Amino acid sequence: MNAADYSAVESLRDARRVEIRALKPADRAGLAASVRRTSEETRYRRFFAPKRSFSEKEIEFYLNVDFVSHVALVAVLEEGGRPMIAGGGRYIVSAPGHAEVAFAVDDPHQGLGIATCLMRHLVVIACDAEITELVAEVLSDNAPMLKVFERSGLPMAVRREGGVMHVSLDLSRRQDGRSEIEG
Repeated sequence: MNAADYSAVESLRDARRVEIRALKPADRAGLAASVRRTSEETRYRRFFAPKRSFSEKEIEFYLNVDFVSHVALVAVLEEGGRPMIAGGGRYIVSAPGHAEVAFAVDDPHQGLGIATCLMRHLVVIACDAEITELVAEVLSDNAPMLKVFERSGLPMAVRREGGVMHVSLDLSRRQDGRSEIEG
């Protein structure tokens, strides 16, 4: 599988169709628009600090992924007859077989299952790349994100450190090569 060409279409909880596809450098404006639709709280939950803007270096980091050590997917919905990026998910390899995963969904589209869809597809790509563990740091009050990990169907270990939950998902023990999240 070539992760840089990844694309799949699913239905969300509200029956709308969403395309989960590989991030492209041409998505810069769409990502910026998505970030503008996020609240301070949403940005805080994703970055663990107040985040009002991004430096050019940060933007380049988020946009220019190699689909080997840094994989990024976006969730694209149609709104008003135009495609719109409603969220994204990525993993970054931290050691052979291990990667850190993170998600962001703009405020108007939270609660529709977008992060769950992104998770499902990142797991498929990660397993194909022989990633055996995904890890994440989640603020302990970010119940929706913790639920995404819990519902993944993957063996999960959680360790609390202050207000942060360290989540570890074991991809090596998926049943029949699939997780429950894959459906």
